[in-house]
Amino acid sequence: MKILEKAKENMLLRENILSEYACKSQDAILLTEDKEDIRPIFFRDIDRIIHSLGYTRYIDKTQVYSFTKNDHITHRVLHVQLVSKIARTIGRSLRLNEDLIEAIALGHDIGHSPFGHKGEKYLNDICIKENIGYFYHNAQSVRVLKELEKLNISLQTLDGILAHNGEILINEYKYDKDKTEQDFITDLQSTFIKEDYSRKIIPMTLEASVVRLSDVIAYIGRDIEDSIKIGTIRREDVPQSITKVLGDNNSKIVDTLIKDIITNSFGKPYLTFSDEVFNALMELKDWNYKNIYASDEANKNQNIVEKLFYKLYYCYLNKVQNWDLESNNLSQSEKNLFNFVEQKDDDTDIKRAIIDYIAGQTDQYFLKECVEHVRDIDIEQLYK
Repeated sequence: MKILEKAKENMLLRENILSEYACKSQDAILLTEDKEDIRPIFFRDIDRIIHSLGYTRYIDKTQVYSFTKNDHITHRVLHVQLVSKIARTIGRSLRLNEDLIEAIALGHDIGHSPFGHKGEKYLNDICIKENIGYFYHNAQSVRVLKELEKLNISLQTLDGILAHNGEILINEYKYDKDKTEQDFITDLQSTFIKEDYSRKIIPMTLEASVVRLSDVIAYIGRDIEDSIKIGTIRREDVPQSITKVLGDNNSKIVDTLIKDIITNSFGKPYLTFSDEVFNALMELKDWNYKNIYASDEANKNQNIVEKLFYKLYYCYLNKVQNWDLESNNLSQSEKNLFNFVEQKDDDTDIKRAIIDYIAGQTDQYFLKECVEHVRDIDIEQLYK
């Protein structure tokens, strides 16, 4: 037993050199009481996240391109790993808690729907139409870990996941060290019922701010490389006003952004870029939206996919509202659906559970369900 106690002490040795702005393991808050082991709580959060069912399903979820047969195109599973590595590099340089950073990074997109941000929009539109609130993947990520899989992840990790928003760029990433558990709960509940509320959320740790900006650093150049691979853009298309500051490939862009954020944030209770780099990053983000995310290839077959989201949702809803549990003719797919929503009695809860069920699906499982239930889809045709 003394050896295990020593091992537990060893796990915490690295925290002796952490910055005054770091969140230490001793400050971790669990929303539900849990037994202790040799792992610090944030370190244990990492383990619970990577062993979760939601993490397993990252493997086949769209990052940008959905119907491109290319094994070297980024999927969601790689994106979260890139975010983690970038965030840990920044965090270690600034003497922040790498365990907390890694937990937030690996869990931040776990609530993402099939077909990326477009799938997120379709589910949000359905929620609005059904009058059951809103769907945002950051809040859904917390919902998956906290409510659906009940993993008892720490408050700081959940708060960092909720507060991440890679679509928003600011040049001063702050945190609120006085933020409470009740403040977090209010933020979480408000994100489901107030449009764009997540844009207002300020995290309770500087580690969460590191992950938030690392999300941008991870995708901004990588999406360029993916787009060049499949012919959406050419490298020389990126304006020189951007490349002369940030570089002309992902490696240079990531290197420039990481070094700039470290240089300008060292010893400060917030994170910031230099004006020159921030302005170039803003220009690149706008350029990517116009030339990559709005491109025909990135939106390939989305008119079909959008209709499938609606059709599958209402097909599920009809089955659940009219199910016959005594029937011997239920398919395995129908049994899976019914098992997922069987504890829901209230109509709003049933509808939200169906949203949860679709959001948790991989791209391929979603299409497989459409083949079985919607039946007017040729999957192979979508890839041509």
